[in-house]
Amino acid sequence: MDAIIWENDSLRLLDQTKLPRSIEYIECNDYRTVAEAIKRLSVRGAPAIGAAAAYGLVVGAKQIDAADRKTFLEKLEAIAGELGATRPTAVNLRWALERMMMRVTTALEQDVDELRKIMLEEAHTIYSEDVQSNRKMGEFGQELLPDGARVLTHCNAGALATAGYGTALGVIRAAHEKGKQISVYAGETRPLLQAPG
Repeated sequence: MDAIIWENDSLRLLDQTKLPRSIEYIECNDYRTVAEAIKRLSVRGAPAIGAAAAYGLVVGAKQIDAADRKTFLEKLEAIAGELGATRPTAVNLRWALERMMMRVTTALEQDVDELRKIMLEEAHTIYSEDVQSNRKMGEFGQELLPDGARVLTHCNAGALATAGYGTALGVIRAAHEKGKQISVYAGETRPLLQAPG
């Protein structure tokens, strides 16, 4: 189950407020839907929030009706501001939006259609870099876990809190993939006290 899905030029976000009772996805055809999903904690975990915001900016760019670059970038900056205001303390949120804006503002010779393509490529890159870094973290971290280790997790630490694979749980997954027998004690998942993620 993926927390963030981009396919057929469309964004779907797993509504984590419905877990563990049901698996439901939010269709995000409007950047405000993405903003609301981040704000109401349907998307959780710093890396997942950052990737969702990057794709949210792509969705917003598709909504902008502007042929000239200057107007497009002004409207895009406003959308980035709205997305950034959804969770003011989320570092990955600001980082992803700033990275996306830097990418389009430094593509000086590109027209609006090309800027939209560049943005989608950058959102895909943010997503894939997160999965790769999670796997690398898991690879390094699993070396610290002896066979038979007992690990306590707290809050979102798995694949649903990231673009995929997981941070702390990525270490446990990597250890399991190496054949280690690891026991995991999962505490509550803040802030809505649902089943562990």
